[in-house]
Amino acid sequence: MRLYSTNNKTAFVSLKEAVMKGLPDDNGLFMPEFVPMLPAAFLQNLAQFSFSELAFEMAKTLLQGAISDSELQKIISEAVNFPAPVVVLDEKAAVLELFHGPSLAFKDFGARFMSGLMSYFNRDENKELVILVATSGDTGGAVAAGFYQALGIRVVILYPSGKVTPLQEKQLTTLGHNIAALEINGTFDDCQALVKQAFLDKELTQKIRLSSANSINIARLIPQSFYYAEALKQLKTALPVVFSVPSGNFGNLTAGLLAQKMGLPIRHFLAATNANDVVPQYLINGTFQSRPSVRTISNAMDVGNPSNFARMLDLYCSTWNNMKAGVTGFGFDDEQTKLAMKAVYETYNYIMEPHGAVGYLALRAYQVLQPSTCGVVLATAHPAKFVEEVEAVLNIVVKIPERLAIIADKEKIATPITVAYEPFKSWLMENY
Repeated sequence: MRLYSTNNKTAFVSLKEAVMKGLPDDNGLFMPEFVPMLPAAFLQNLAQFSFSELAFEMAKTLLQGAISDSELQKIISEAVNFPAPVVVLDEKAAVLELFHGPSLAFKDFGARFMSGLMSYFNRDENKELVILVATSGDTGGAVAAGFYQALGIRVVILYPSGKVTPLQEKQLTTLGHNIAALEINGTFDDCQALVKQAFLDKELTQKIRLSSANSINIARLIPQSFYYAEALKQLKTALPVVFSVPSGNFGNLTAGLLAQKMGLPIRHFLAATNANDVVPQYLINGTFQSRPSVRTISNAMDVGNPSNFARMLDLYCSTWNNMKAGVTGFGFDDEQTKLAMKAVYETYNYIMEPHGAVGYLALRAYQVLQPSTCGVVLATAHPAKFVEEVEAVLNIVVKIPERLAIIADKEKIATPITVAYEPFKSWLMENY
C-alpha cells in the first residue's frame, strides 16, 4: 500500500510512514494511491461474517499486504471486540449504536486500531513516539483509553477549556501515566491549529518523534469504514440504504465514502451538522468558507474548518457536482435538536443524545425528498456522556454506566495553555 498527500499526488510514502508521521510535510492529508474493490463473494455474503471478520477482510483488502495477515488479524481482534448493534426504529429508520466500547464513543474503533498499528510499527524504535491529538470531546477519551500504558508511546491531548462535558473532561484528564492533557483557552479549531503547526515545525520534529491520533491520521480513518459493513449486514431491508452521519471534522463520513468506494451498497450519505454547517453550505452553493466555530449542545461537532473535507474533495476529484450527487448536507440549531430528542423519545421510547438527534433530523429531512429509502443514523456516543443536556431535555434520569461513574470524582490533571503556538511548543520541548 502506498499513499500520497492531497496536496501532492506524485510523491508516495509507505503505510508505516503515513501512520507514524500523521501529517505530510506539505500540510495535506494522506490518501491511498487507489481504493481496491472488495471481493464480490464477500459483498454478496456479508451476513455470513462476524464483525471482526468483516473488519479483517476490509482492512486486508485496503492495506494490500502492508503488514502480514497474522499481525493484522491480531490488531483487528483486539480493536473490534465489542458490538455495534443496529436498533430499528421503524421500517425506514434505524440507529447504528457505536458507543459500546471502552470510552462509550464511536472513536473507540479508530483509536484501538490505530494503537495496535502504531505499536506494531513502533516496536523496533529506540526513541519514544509522542502523539498529539486535538479533541472537541470524544476523540480525546477514546485515544486516552486506546493508548493507555502503550509501550514507547506518550499522548498529549489538547481540548478547549469549558467546551467539553464534565464526564468527557474526566476521561481526558484522570488517567495519568503516559497520557497528558492540555486545557486550551480557545476552541477546537484552535487546538487543531496548534497540532498542525507542530507537525510543520522542523525544529520540533527533529527533536521529538510526533504523530497524530486525530482523524487526520489515516490509521484512524480506515477502521471507521468497518462498521458501515456491519450495519448493512444487520439491516433487513429491500430499500436503498442511506447513512446519516453527525459530522464535525468529517472523518466518520469520509470513512463511509471509502467503504462505498470499496463496493459496499450505500445509496447516499447525509452530512448532518449543527450550526457549524460549512460543509452543508458548500454542498448548496459550491463555495467552501471556513469560519470560527460556534458553541452548541452537540459540542463534538463544533468545528468550523473540518480537516477531512480535503479528503472528501479528493474522493470526488475536487468536483462540486460529483460531491453533491453523493452527499446531501443539513444543518440544525439547538432548539431543533432538542425537539428531535423529545420526538424520538416520545415516539420510539429511545434515548438519543444531541449528536444522534442531529443525524435523525437530517434523515427525516432527506426522506421528505426521497421517501423510498431506509436510513441509518450513526449514534456516536452514549447518552450518559451528555447527561446534563439529555436529562434536562427529556426530563428523565439517565443511568450512568459504571466505567463513567467511577471517574466522576477523580481529580482532574490538566495544564492550562493559551492559543499561542510558542508556549505550546515550549511545553513540548521541556517535557519531551
